[in-house]
Amino acid sequence: MHSDQDKGDGSLKYILSGDGAGDLFIINENTGDIQATKRLDREEKPVYILRAQAINRRTGRPVEPESEFIIKIHDINDNEPMFTKDVYNASIPEMSDVGTFVVQVTATDADDPTYGNSAKVVYSILQGQPYFSVESETGIIKTALLNMDRENREQYQVVIQAKDMGGQMGGLSGTTTVNITLTDVNDNPPRFPQSTYQFRAPESTPPDSPIGRIKANDADVDENAEIEYSITEGDGYDMFGITTDKDTQEGIITVKKDFENKNLYILKVEATNTHVDPRFLYLGPFKDSATIRIQVEDVDEPPVFSRPAYIIEVKEDVPINSVIGTVTAQDPDAAKNPVKYSVDRHTDMDRVFNINSGNGSIFTSKTLDRETLLWHNITVIAAEINNPKQSSRVPVFIKVLDVNDNAPEFAMFYETFVCENAKAEQLIQTLSAVDKDDSYSGHQFSFSIAPEAASSSNFTLQDNRDNTAGIFTRKTRYNRHEMSTYLLPIVISDNDYPIQSSTETVTIRVCACDHRGKMLSCNAEALIHPTGLSTGALIAILLCIIILLVTVVLFAALRRQRKKEPLIISKEDIRDNIVSYNDEGGGEEDTQAFDIGTLRNPEAIDDNKLRRDIVPETLFMPRRTATARDNTDVRDFINQRLKENDTDPAAPPYDSLATYAYEGNGSVAESLSSLESVTTDGDQDYDYLSDWGPRFKKLADMYGSMDSDKDS
Repeated sequence: MHSDQDKGDGSLKYILSGDGAGDLFIINENTGDIQATKRLDREEKPVYILRAQAINRRTGRPVEPESEFIIKIHDINDNEPMFTKDVYNASIPEMSDVGTFVVQVTATDADDPTYGNSAKVVYSILQGQPYFSVESETGIIKTALLNMDRENREQYQVVIQAKDMGGQMGGLSGTTTVNITLTDVNDNPPRFPQSTYQFRAPESTPPDSPIGRIKANDADVDENAEIEYSITEGDGYDMFGITTDKDTQEGIITVKKDFENKNLYILKVEATNTHVDPRFLYLGPFKDSATIRIQVEDVDEPPVFSRPAYIIEVKEDVPINSVIGTVTAQDPDAAKNPVKYSVDRHTDMDRVFNINSGNGSIFTSKTLDRETLLWHNITVIAAEINNPKQSSRVPVFIKVLDVNDNAPEFAMFYETFVCENAKAEQLIQTLSAVDKDDSYSGHQFSFSIAPEAASSSNFTLQDNRDNTAGIFTRKTRYNRHEMSTYLLPIVISDNDYPIQSSTETVTIRVCACDHRGKMLSCNAEALIHPTGLSTGALIAILLCIIILLVTVVLFAALRRQRKKEPLIISKEDIRDNIVSYNDEGGGEEDTQAFDIGTLRNPEAIDDNKLRRDIVPETLFMPRRTATARDNTDVRDFINQRLKENDTDPAAPPYDSLATYAYEGNGSVAESLSSLESVTTDGDQDYDYLSDWGPRFKKLADMYGSMDSDKDS
């Protein structure tokens, strides 16, 4: 930049502003030359706009208007093509045709596409031939080889190059990796690795049990390798079945029913793909077959009954030891071992039935009664004689059939009465009967008055022919004072064979009734003693007597209860310190508690004896005490012992009363062995107790208060 006003004398100054001024671009303030300070990148900023101006160095005023400069950066090929992904992943089905689309890759070039060929990209394949190809302009990858088989190779890695300058020499390039996976199609049929399989199965194998597995190999995977097995032919077509294990694709051969008398079975098994692709049927049938030989091994099996269960019907009047049925069992083995039979006594605890151990005939051991038990459910055991462990069981259901062995009887107990004012031919009771026996055609009962009472009876009986009968009066008016009760014997018979009948007696009481026939009283004595007390009155009187007795007992108990005054009324009850042993002393003759002689003679005290009124926790060495002098006063003796215990560190401070029962010579108080030893109200002074220390403060307060009470 140069101003016309510049005389070259240094009076002007050039300044620069705008994009990158002072950083990317600087101006020589004396000459106006603009320079770039570093390398410029078109991809970062292609255009810069600068403003320059010449100003008076002395005044700072512009000498010319501001000038604008536009700086355009020309592109050079300094950027290589870049792919949108570092790694591409793609998949195509195996056996695809040539030219099948796989994936499209894309690369971009940051250079200016409008300036030369710097941004013109061309694609080429560096790795992956001859399996795949790429279109140079679009970057589309296609298959280049026919019938690529996944079972031979599943993974392919292709390297694609993108080069600018239209692929010419000197152009920049970039690469990317494409991982291509061939997916599976059903192009392989299942194949058995061997044509014949052999299995062994014991003849005792239960139904639905597996005896072996077979597997046809299929090179395909997932659903294309799913196989279905089936038995197509063979002499064991109905004896065996085969299913597919979905996890292992194995065929599981199972037994459908018990083996017959045959040692060898031959089957033909077929394995077929469940998902067949029609495009590859030309490769052959997608199934395979194999032969299976099953050898049945003989084992010692338990006897087998001819039936899974037996039902036997027998009449209840069958005689004892009568055969009611037979069970049969045989040894299925070739040896045909003999079988013996027995009854499981856990199912026949009463031993009602028994069985012939040789032929299996069941017979009765006791009489049967259908009315007691209709069904008997027993279990019969059949065991081999040579090997009793081989046994089997079968249930036998025995139904007891009915015979007419029970006579009919009244359906209920009837309380029948007749009014004194009853009229002749009046119905007083309707009777019905029941029979414990069954009747296939229905029960039919007949009612009649016993022959011995029919002529002299005061009542008549009418059979209604519907298993009921009515009792009617024969005369008018009855007198309960003459006859209060009538007994009417009635014969009830059934129509089954053999005919069964019973005689039932109906008791008919004569009662007083009102004019409507409602019973008032049936007790004849009620008219003779009208003044008798009723039951309610008797109960009321009894309750009054009981209440009176309870009141007297409570009053007597309250009179006997007395409120005892406490012996000592103070803040600290002396009874808290008294130890009760609940032992009754034996008087002076009891020498177990203490030695009376020792109390009379202190010199005879044994040093090794311990106190008997307490149990010390720790045993200390016996301490020698001074022997009391003869004629020593009790007061001096107690003071001496008190001083010894106060100064003895080994003496436990037991909070209890200690009895000093020593009687000294010339004692004024005579004896202190008992609190009641003083029988007279003598002038005894207990003030000295206050001088004995805090341990005797309680006694001093007690006896001091007693003296004060006497004085008052």
